[in-house]
Amino acid sequence: MGVRSLPSLDLGEAERRELTSLAGRRSTAQALALRARIILACARGDQNKVVAARLGIAPDTVGKWRWRFVEHRLAGLRDEARSGTPRTIGDERIEAVIVRTLESTPPNATHWSSRGMAKASGLSISTVDLALLVNAKNNGPVRRREVKADDIAHLVDEQRVARQLEGLAAVRLQ
Repeated sequence: MGVRSLPSLDLGEAERRELTSLAGRRSTAQALALRARIILACARGDQNKVVAARLGIAPDTVGKWRWRFVEHRLAGLRDEARSGTPRTIGDERIEAVIVRTLESTPPNATHWSSRGMAKASGLSISTVDLALLVNAKNNGPVRRREVKADDIAHLVDEQRVARQLEGLAAVRLQ
């Protein structure tokens, strides 16, 4: 039986720094940190079996991430979109909540509460909380101000990233 040759993993300095950062940062999802450690070990020239034994994982797992990295570089280490229930709330509705929060006030109040906005918009409190949380993270506390189209586009992108990160938490390496 022939031996399959392993693809060469030549890392650029920027890739090596990013992988080292992902592998060592405490706030990195542990699945992503493990993938970074796999690639760093493979880049040293180790075989899949050696890397797997050192990291306590299956050789097939090492092979999977080696090939994904060769094909897609750093982006290949991130989780792919998973199938599941389609979104029921579109970007337009999330955008409308943020715009309404920033540009109007409820009757008899100085600002919108999550419950008040949820009731007014017909969304759940948790959906409103997430929209306002991401907006606060990116733009500071919610206050009335002029809203720019870039702010809303950025928030919608952050919503997508937040959904992907929720998927990361559920990933379990074999």
